[in-house]
Amino acid sequence: MNEPQAIQNTTYDFQSCDFISYDAVVIGGGAAGMAAALELDAEGFSCAIIEREDHLGGILMQCIHNGFGLHEFKEELTGPEFAERFINLVNKSKVKIYLNTTVTNFTADKIKQLTCVSPKGVVKIQSKAVILTMGCREKNRGNIRIPGSRPAGVYTAGLAQRLVNIEGYIPGKEVVIIGSGDIGLIMARRMSWSGCNVKAVLEIMPYAAGLTRNIVQCLEDFNIPLYLSTQTTCIYGNDRVEGIEAAPIENGKLVKDKSFRIDCDTVLLSVGLVPENELSRAAGVEINAVTNGPLVDSNLMTNTEGVFACGNVLHVHDLVDWVCEESRRAGRCAAKWLKGDHPSLQIHAKAGSHVRYVNPSKIAPDRENIIYMRSMIVKRDAVLQLRLGEHVIYSKKERLVQPSEMISFKLGPKDFEGLNINSDSVLEFNIN
Repeated sequence: MNEPQAIQNTTYDFQSCDFISYDAVVIGGGAAGMAAALELDAEGFSCAIIEREDHLGGILMQCIHNGFGLHEFKEELTGPEFAERFINLVNKSKVKIYLNTTVTNFTADKIKQLTCVSPKGVVKIQSKAVILTMGCREKNRGNIRIPGSRPAGVYTAGLAQRLVNIEGYIPGKEVVIIGSGDIGLIMARRMSWSGCNVKAVLEIMPYAAGLTRNIVQCLEDFNIPLYLSTQTTCIYGNDRVEGIEAAPIENGKLVKDKSFRIDCDTVLLSVGLVPENELSRAAGVEINAVTNGPLVDSNLMTNTEGVFACGNVLHVHDLVDWVCEESRRAGRCAAKWLKGDHPSLQIHAKAGSHVRYVNPSKIAPDRENIIYMRSMIVKRDAVLQLRLGEHVIYSKKERLVQPSEMISFKLGPKDFEGLNINSDSVLEFNIN
């Protein structure tokens, strides 16, 4: 891959005014931020990306495995290759890029004012619109409270991925992975390729948290055992990890009599991701208690006028392709909002039976809507059904639904024809 030249677009203009002004500012320079910024630029609006790292691309730059881009580019790419496609487009655009720059706070008034810290000092930027694309972070041992000592050798899977793929370090030789999230599954394969012995993947739920393709390609192809309904009850070791203890869960109860030990020198945690929304909360953005991301309407706008959210900061996606799809839409919606184009009516979206969440939380009946939702159950031949009062407005049979794979579909004006709808109407999403 050619060395990205994003830094050439970086600008620090301290002399001309107290605030550098843009129509829109995108916070975060990963796939979501670049996709949103490109749409705003295409619509003729001035736009800046603020990125705290020294490069664009976000987490993609350490994901050297392939499997990216099948939907977005109709070919299979590695993470850096996928990122490079967008970096090249951004470099050809008029989008301004601020690298090594961190937003410390912003006010969500009619004109947004952002205070940023950079190697050049404090940068002050103002804009009419802000798009939040800060991504997500990994849960760590403190989030899941595994008992035991605190030895060296316990890493999040993403940190281990960076150590191996970017820094060139192998974190250990005898590995146990706790949690079956996609990063953990991919690291099971990566550690095996590096000559390590991955002894097991332990998952507390009765189903895997990662994509089916990763279960097959990263575990089954390498004969790595996956223990479902299994809780890690202790981590052993003084200076360095020496092993873990685990026990099965049967009928909702931990069966300690069946506990077992696996000796290892390294533990990788792949126990979930959390949208990075401290900045959002500080700006008064309302957060969804289920997704830990902002609540957004049909335009992907938060409760704060002119502040939009998309990508993993909104809800954790399975594929970067879906991140880009949603983020391009956020950029287009922000452009429409800047032009004064607002939906005439929005109705509430409600997660019904066996549905964990629905995004966005409001639907515009007179426009096309792209819906993202997650099932709470694993079920074959399930039926996705949308009800508006007594009316079933949408019904579709799904071959398989499971929590690890997002469901996405479109709703448009034809789905609401002939219905009596007002702002108090509620559209309920169910899986039967």
